[in-house]
Amino acid sequence: MTEAKLFTPAKAGDIELKNRIVMAPLTRNRAMNDDDAPMDMHVEYYRQRAGAGLIVTEATQITPEGKGYAWTPGIHSQAQIDAWRQVTDAVHDAGGKIVLQLWHVGRISHTSLQPGGQPPVAPSAIRANAPTFDGTQMVDVSEPRALRLDELPRIVEEYRIAADNAKAAGFDGVEVHAANGYLIDQFLKDGINQRDDAYGGSFENRSRLLEEVLDVVTGVWGAGRTGVRISPFSGANDATDSDPAALARHLADVLHPLGLAYVHMIEGQTGGPRDLPEGVTLRELKDRVGTTWMGNNGYDREMAVERVERGDTDLVAFGVPFIANPDLPRRLELGAELNAADKSTFYGGGREGYTDYPFLDDAQASTAAE
Repeated sequence: MTEAKLFTPAKAGDIELKNRIVMAPLTRNRAMNDDDAPMDMHVEYYRQRAGAGLIVTEATQITPEGKGYAWTPGIHSQAQIDAWRQVTDAVHDAGGKIVLQLWHVGRISHTSLQPGGQPPVAPSAIRANAPTFDGTQMVDVSEPRALRLDELPRIVEEYRIAADNAKAAGFDGVEVHAANGYLIDQFLKDGINQRDDAYGGSFENRSRLLEEVLDVVTGVWGAGRTGVRISPFSGANDATDSDPAALARHLADVLHPLGLAYVHMIEGQTGGPRDLPEGVTLRELKDRVGTTWMGNNGYDREMAVERVERGDTDLVAFGVPFIANPDLPRRLELGAELNAADKSTFYGGGREGYTDYPFLDDAQASTAAE
């Protein structure tokens, strides 16, 4: 019996992968409360999941201003770099590859999470209809202030510094988070971006920040170790565009000449329907991008195997299944039963629901393989 392509080695730019199964970025709200550094349990959590062809870390803020949720990690201090280094060393020792997702939340934040209690920043001073977690409870996000034109070089430089810090922390590369209604996605979508300067209006202007960020990040890592996550069709965090199909095509054309390691696409609505606007297909966009395509949204084993075999995607990112199944690639390859995820432990807390999910034992593996 021929081995399914999903379980065979691949390359994402310069990163060699032992299989095509990716651990998607998963916010778990378990960083240190005082300095936003990963904890000791992060080391075991990521080590357990090193069977993935690639791990993309939970979203990690590039600066204190980029923080939008309590207990999420950063990559802007030495303590954070040192703590992430323990994670990358553990993953590498276990034979895995891991990239850091670079994150600035923009307007999806609360004044209580911002330095000095300042308002969050955004392309325009439009408040999102979205919640966040302030460390005590879920609250509505705060009204943002519009970034001044002269502040945007500072934002770009913070991405460059964060990319450099990720290299110091021993990662195999980075993923620029330009999806799900966070800062870069806020610039991309005209439902949020109402600017009348060089960063607003046309598709070319709205994608300018993304292009500048990718330019400095690839300057640190090279294109072959830089990925990007986009969600042109998703309305996550109240991020909408008047013409998502045209936006998607524009992004594909922008990304095509860059030769990035991969493009990580939310295929439809984040965690929801995979429907696309009429007249556009994922295969069209994949071909238009012309680089390794990482599909994400609602994949199960059957769908992942089928779409990789057809060439509709090169890599498949799994989210919730990786929370409950640290050995997910092995389970998928054997067709073994998956552990059920306990949603009550997704966010915050300790090791329960984080590092205590069971692995397949030999008897279960033998049964699954029969």
